[in-house]
Amino acid sequence: MIRSSNPALKESSFLDINSGTVVRGGNDVMTLNGTVNKTGMLLLLCVLTASFAWSQVSTPAGIVGAAPYMWGGLIGGLVLAFATIFKKEWAPITAPLYALVEGFFLGAISAMFNHLYDGIVMQAVLLTFATLFAMLFAYRSGMIKVTEKFKLGVVAATGGIFLVYLASIVMGFFGVNIPMIHESGMVGIGFSLVVVVVASLNLVLDFDFIENAVAKGAPKHMEWYGAFGLMVTLVWLYIEFLRLLSKLQSR
Repeated sequence: MIRSSNPALKESSFLDINSGTVVRGGNDVMTLNGTVNKTGMLLLLCVLTASFAWSQVSTPAGIVGAAPYMWGGLIGGLVLAFATIFKKEWAPITAPLYALVEGFFLGAISAMFNHLYDGIVMQAVLLTFATLFAMLFAYRSGMIKVTEKFKLGVVAATGGIFLVYLASIVMGFFGVNIPMIHESGMVGIGFSLVVVVVASLNLVLDFDFIENAVAKGAPKHMEWYGAFGLMVTLVWLYIEFLRLLSKLQSR
């Protein structure tokens, strides 16, 4: 079984529902190079709209009009993400649209963070890509073995973090906050460090999923789907780096 805590990257993503066998694409199958190229395309599209959103909300007077970009990008990204997950054959269309829409959210929220903590965005970007390449090297070199116990541990940790964030959102509607984890104290910084580590380990699961999908001859559209799943993890990791750095700088 191929496990991933990323909802986009599950073994069932390339299984036939009726037979339970791998859906193969004949000669037109998923390749590793194709997935890498499409990941690069999605990142480029995201950077383009993020740069535009940043330029629109960041003014000499401060941050202006960020809410439409942030909430529009967030909600639109969620809709397109679910559409891609449930209709993976749409990925060649919905994955690029997700990257474009998500860019508006990232551009707006990045501008807000950078306004509060000058230079934090560049630091978060560098840390995100450094982590990506470090995890890729660790995976390809065999330093990290993707065993069943490893997969179960990462999935369980990710699920726990999701429940904490969900509880925080629900409690926030009633004016109640989970103490310390969102603050700049040692507990808050420690929590963010744990989340960053778990998000980084999710990259390894994503690499393993993509490699196994290629080995099993998944259909060509799964290149877009695999790239989309990897980008979901990268966006999460980038946001967590922003949160961690902001806590460190506010001390």
